[in-house]
Amino acid sequence: MRYSPSEKLEIVRIVEGSELSVRRTLQELRIHRSTFYSWYRRYLEVGAEGLGHKKPKARTFWNKIPEEVKEQVVQEALEQTNLSPRELACRITDTQGYFISESSVYRILKSHDLTTSPAYILMQAGDSFKDPTRRVHELVIMALVTFQES
Repeated sequence: MRYSPSEKLEIVRIVEGSELSVRRTLQELRIHRSTFYSWYRRYLEVGAEGLGHKKPKARTFWNKIPEEVKEQVVQEALEQTNLSPRELACRITDTQGYFISESSVYRILKSHDLTTSPAYILMQAGDSFKDPTRRVHELVIMALVTFQES
């Protein structure tokens, strides 16, 4: 249940003025202690305005690659067009003084449409083996004969 700022202020005043312990008062009001103490901390720091609804913070990630690093990767890729993402990551690690993984370089390049798709060789399976065996362990015997000859 969400409480309005005025209700939160009233709850803080009730708990402050109660003859019962804080724990017992909050149990009767059916409010969790951690919830009350977060309200109370904001009330002491900011006053009644601190009890208003606060907007959620944007999530920050500790391992997010900064934009300037992404720009450096793109710049390096445009200068060194013959390098693969792995080679580019090694070059950046060696020259720029910070580590960036091959997969991160690949994701950055892919987001800027700077990757080339690998050349695939399509092979089809035949209906039968080219040289089918006729006896048990024939392949092993042929391999031993070839090994002894060389």
